[in-house]
Amino acid sequence: MQRDDIVQFLDSLLLKDCSCHDDSNNGLQVEGNDEVERVAFAVDGCLEVFQRAVDAEADFLVVHHGISWGDGFRTLTGNTADRLRTLFCNGISLYGVHLPLDAHPEVGNNAVLARVLDLQDLHPFGQYGGISIGYEGALPERMGLEAFAQLVGERLATTPLVLDVGHDSIQRIGIISGGGASLIPEAAKLGLDCLLTGEITHQYIHTARECHLNVVAAGHYQTETWGVKSVMKWLGDTFPELELVFLDVPTGF
Repeated sequence: MQRDDIVQFLDSLLLKDCSCHDDSNNGLQVEGNDEVERVAFAVDGCLEVFQRAVDAEADFLVVHHGISWGDGFRTLTGNTADRLRTLFCNGISLYGVHLPLDAHPEVGNNAVLARVLDLQDLHPFGQYGGISIGYEGALPERMGLEAFAQLVGERLATTPLVLDVGHDSIQRIGIISGGGASLIPEAAKLGLDCLLTGEITHQYIHTARECHLNVVAAGHYQTETWGVKSVMKWLGDTFPELELVFLDVPTGF
């Protein structure tokens, strides 16, 4: 099918109703072949993913972390040149979608994670870029922090880092995929028992301790595979003639 038809579908699904301020230049970032037969999906726009897309004979690639940010490229040298050369020489289009994919109420990272963990009574949470990009909700029943971390580990196939600085038992959970530790104060102000995010950096350890808020960090990568996989399913259901593939390139963080 036509590249531009895929772009129009993705724009309508992901960008139409999202008014966030985002450093990512969301949408089609690199224009490849007019005709598309195979679409690949990945978390990161990086050389290894692009090479894997070539090996998979993909014509179009959808990623959460694209390669065009802010004012765009200043030089096309070094690893930037390697990335673009790989895409252009193989006719691969690149579509990047950052905060709109975190925040989307159906296919977004945080909405999907909330469903995976069976959270109830969901509400938007996590002000970032002028919108709420996450969700907060209640577990079906109260449980210990370690039991919740085990649940997260099993359902997300990861080994989470647990920061035990709050209530012994928890029920109301805030979810911000990726690097969401800056939202610890908002979660504490709302009276949540725990923040589930991807990673927590050094300075936010003290913030969590001072706010008495438990944090479970399940991995930046591992919490952000869900959105692109969900978009992949929607695209496949809408255009069954397309061949689809997910490229799993974890970073360990």
